[in-house]
Amino acid sequence: MPIPLSRRHALAALAGLALAGPALAQGMPGRPLRIVVGYPAGQTVDIVARNFAAALTKETGQPVIVDNRPGANGSLGAQEVKKSAPDGTTILLGTLGQMTINPTLYKKLPYDTLKDFAPIAQVSTGALLLVATPSFGPNNLRELIAYAKQRPGKVDFASGGNGITAHLAMVVLERQAGLQLNHIPYKGSPAAINDVMAGQVPIMFDALASTLPQVKAGKLKALAVSSPRRNPLLPEVPTADEQGLKGFDISSWVGFLAPAGTPPATVNALHAAIQRASASPEIQESIRATGSELAITMPADFGRFLASEIRKWGQAVNDAGVQVD
Repeated sequence: MPIPLSRRHALAALAGLALAGPALAQGMPGRPLRIVVGYPAGQTVDIVARNFAAALTKETGQPVIVDNRPGANGSLGAQEVKKSAPDGTTILLGTLGQMTINPTLYKKLPYDTLKDFAPIAQVSTGALLLVATPSFGPNNLRELIAYAKQRPGKVDFASGGNGITAHLAMVVLERQAGLQLNHIPYKGSPAAINDVMAGQVPIMFDALASTLPQVKAGKLKALAVSSPRRNPLLPEVPTADEQGLKGFDISSWVGFLAPAGTPPATVNALHAAIQRASASPEIQESIRATGSELAITMPADFGRFLASEIRKWGQAVNDAGVQVD
């Protein structure tokens, strides 16, 4: 279900829709559009990009293709867009890790999120799920916090690797709850989830899309949702905020960005097209299937959000003590 918009955002969105025709005529380059994805085909962000490509092709009357440039946690894709002409023909569907964790995680990142890109729109936001092996004693986050405080440094948690969102989400939880946990990194989330289901490691954060089927099957139990509101796919699972961690908000997201220097008229035209394309049932279903929610934001709002996310995740990376050369 869509995230409620403020009155100001709603009016701005309606204005964008009303002006979409003239904006597209004045701002769009009138040539094929390329959406760069910094991850392999078949991953969630790629699926969302391909649905947007189909909807935008109908919306603009121009061919829209998806160009996968995987590598270095999305860095290769971001670099490809950074060096592209700022004419509206190449845009990036960026992710939380790629755009707001990488700036602190990588010592030599070949792009600057705030300087090298023009925000167009955040398009979705989704929670992580804190899950445990079914035999683990605590049945919710409150019980986990009490349990771990009695066993400092003795409670393990799994993740799909050092510095990924799921790892850093637990670091934020540790800091906010005053815990000392022991990180067990794996080479990818599937291996980590398998070991949590098997009871080799008791807990982990991971994307709702990956964990929900296992929770429904009884192979994992859900302790908390990381977003500020309960997720409609698991309405019975309380948020971390509800369980005492006030203000806890870890939400994965994707959003469109253009190369820096793209004319404002072109950015606005792209935003209007994306806003209209988001009404596509295929896009809405693909986002719901990942456990996420549609969240189309204005370019300036997305820019401010990126700056705040870089600060938040920079602190988490520093707290975790991880860095990639």
